[in-house]
Amino acid sequence: MSQPRNRWIVQIILVLAVLAFVGVSVIPIIGAFNNTPPSTQNTANIRGSLPSSDQKSKLEDEVRGYELVLQREPENQTALKGLLEARLQLLSQKEKGEIKPSDIQVVIEPLEKLAKLNPDQSEYAVLLAQAKQQIGDREGAAQAYRSILSTKPGDLKALQGMVALLISQQRPEAAIGLLQETLSSATQANTIQPGSVDTVAVQVLLGSVHASQQRYAQASSVYNQAIKKDPKDFRPVVAKAMLLKQQGKDADAKPLFDSAAALAPAQYKDEINKAATASPIPNPAASPAPSAESTPK
Repeated sequence: MSQPRNRWIVQIILVLAVLAFVGVSVIPIIGAFNNTPPSTQNTANIRGSLPSSDQKSKLEDEVRGYELVLQREPENQTALKGLLEARLQLLSQKEKGEIKPSDIQVVIEPLEKLAKLNPDQSEYAVLLAQAKQQIGDREGAAQAYRSILSTKPGDLKALQGMVALLISQQRPEAAIGLLQETLSSATQANTIQPGSVDTVAVQVLLGSVHASQQRYAQASSVYNQAIKKDPKDFRPVVAKAMLLKQQGKDADAKPLFDSAAALAPAQYKDEINKAATASPIPNPAASPAPSAESTPK
């Protein structure tokens, strides 16, 4: 694996490590089946108790059934969602190394329809972008993210996905530009639709991109601005703590981790404490090449 590729892998890890505390996450397309709606959880539990071959046969029957419905009613959303879930369940039975672009392509088809039919639900478009990125269609992925951001410039999932895509293309300046533009228009956007842009979250994301480029002073400055904007928000505090820990400044990081844990809602406290004691992510310039398993999927 080449050194430039090693570098952007670590850059993405650095960005996503901070985003765990921003309050958003982009679900990897292969893992999306684990996030089925509550109404289907019992079915999923039953499936889990079936032998693998029986489960696969049952899912294939479901796929054929949904496909027959969609032949008659191409925009039947119940059938589209069922088809998507069944195909994702089938994907989940394969090892990562066994998954081919054609396997992802059959997931893209219902996602495209669901994204078009539900423009207000960005999750479908985000999953569509991820699926396209996974088969190597980076331009298609970028278009899917842009389609969300054109109407919802503050959509955190789309911003996070687009930033990760740009970094994977070794285009950090484009990622920084996108986030700066989002921040510059945030006041106007929030005037038109209050709360549509989470400024602090975008600042944390911007700081993490600077950190991924080892621009520690710029990252710290952005985090300080976010902390000043909302002193009670734990997110920029923990982000700055992680930045200091990344630089080996554990003594400086500890009081920030403590402060972040005190400020954070209960569901984040354990993760913050884990981050405080975890080994720092290595500097890409000095670290050995990551194994193939560490490559983002």
